[in-house]
Amino acid sequence: MTHTVPQSDLGTHEVYNQPKSRGDSDLWESDPVLRSMAPQMGAQADPLRSYAQTLGQAKLREAARDANRHTPELTLFDRWGRRLDEVRYHPAYHQFMELSAAAGYAAVAWEGAPGGHATHAAMVYLASQVEPGHCCPLTMTYASVPVLAAAEGIAPDWNSKVLSRQYDPSVEPVSRKRGATIGMAITEKQGGSDVMTNATRAEADGAAWRLTGHKWFCSAPMSDGLLTLAQTAKGLTCFLVPRWLEGARNNIRIQRLKDKLGNRSNASAEIEYDRALAYQIGEEGRGIQTIIKMVHHTRLDTAMAPAGLMRAALVEAHHWVAHRTAFQKNLIDQPLMRSVLADLTLDWEGSLALGMRVARAFDGATEEDRAFARIGVALAKFINNKLCPLVVGEAMEVLGGMGYIEDTPLPMLYREAPLNGIWEGSGNVICLDVLRSLAKDPRAGEVIDAELDAVAGLDPRYDAALRAYRARWSSLPPEEDARWFVEQTAYLLSASILIRHAPEPIASAFVSTRLSGERGRVAGAISNQDTTAILSRIGE
Repeated sequence: MTHTVPQSDLGTHEVYNQPKSRGDSDLWESDPVLRSMAPQMGAQADPLRSYAQTLGQAKLREAARDANRHTPELTLFDRWGRRLDEVRYHPAYHQFMELSAAAGYAAVAWEGAPGGHATHAAMVYLASQVEPGHCCPLTMTYASVPVLAAAEGIAPDWNSKVLSRQYDPSVEPVSRKRGATIGMAITEKQGGSDVMTNATRAEADGAAWRLTGHKWFCSAPMSDGLLTLAQTAKGLTCFLVPRWLEGARNNIRIQRLKDKLGNRSNASAEIEYDRALAYQIGEEGRGIQTIIKMVHHTRLDTAMAPAGLMRAALVEAHHWVAHRTAFQKNLIDQPLMRSVLADLTLDWEGSLALGMRVARAFDGATEEDRAFARIGVALAKFINNKLCPLVVGEAMEVLGGMGYIEDTPLPMLYREAPLNGIWEGSGNVICLDVLRSLAKDPRAGEVIDAELDAVAGLDPRYDAALRAYRARWSSLPPEEDARWFVEQTAYLLSASILIRHAPEPIASAFVSTRLSGERGRVAGAISNQDTTAILSRIGE
């Protein structure tokens, strides 16, 4: 398709020194880090290549803007006053859901091919670069599979619908659908992360249950089923609540949609269960132990998404400086600009490497793999999400005033940047989880030590940092030091992965600036780094 060139001579002035549109962009071929890291971590290159090529089309970037400008609308009643409790989305949102479901975003990890979780993780990274809002229901659908495996005697077969690559947004019971999505409704007003205080109650009704109560956050309320927690006589229990019943609507009442900072294409809601039909999942009274399997897998996605957001912001910043001059110099050639972008690139590459290494552990079959997946995902979620807002904010500043304008994707990325640090456990919760893992499971410390020791002797600066780390943390730190400890552990782990899997200039720069104290506290406060080698990693 040909397009008429926009007019530059406007009579009163001429438009120049402005970058041209990026046009279509192959998110696989333009990303040397992903192309290298994904296969090394066992991911399937062919489906990733196809998905990345499609996502990079300019028309999909426009669709992403539409999906975020035209936010979901709540329709409580039909014209005659009968309850609907439905959310209506812009067609662009459905377009992304269909595309990503067909690519295998939610299903590929469970289809039996090698590297399924690593492939899924890379898809999260790719989707987050273009339209992150639709990732939420697909992430929860992916993560629901091990929880639904604990379901007994529930008809129809939810697993086959959840694992379908067909997106079906119709308002129908799951038995009539080509595919199904799963949401989550756990948090209540009084407790937040302290779910033991949940007050929603469950009463037995034959082979099923009836739930009554209020949920402060329901993610993706139009999902076909909601995984939730409620109190029975034996304690907090996990339930699957079907959204639609045969010939009737389940008694799930949407109270309002949350007016969120970001993630605007996707709906989040407050809901009430008014004796809503539900099916028990797992053992009665052991709801947390059941639902934690879902949380564990959603945390992988919250570790990968920030790497995608950082990548998208860096590409925009790099495109700007590569095609714009200031003070008679190309911006990309100015030493201070190169230092800033190189520093941000190291944050992104370290985050992607750590996330993909954790994803490889999700694909593993040994006890060591499982132990590393448990603690590694917490470390990656913490550090990647602490870096993401800083990287996106600095990339926005590179564009100056244009970075603050909705004509660019930077405002959307900036609004999205804090989300994954909050969802599925905020920073303090994650740090305390790390300490608990190390205290309860000796293997957790052993697998981290093995990763850190894997590159011993290859870089004296790394060796010195590791010795200092172990001298300081010869035993588990007190709670007030948890963030410091987790940050240092995550940086060392990222460095170890980069030393093994990234080009030498990248690993060397990461070690010297993150572990050796050879930097200030703000982005770009580094010196004597090979900025040419580092900036080549951004691609476009």
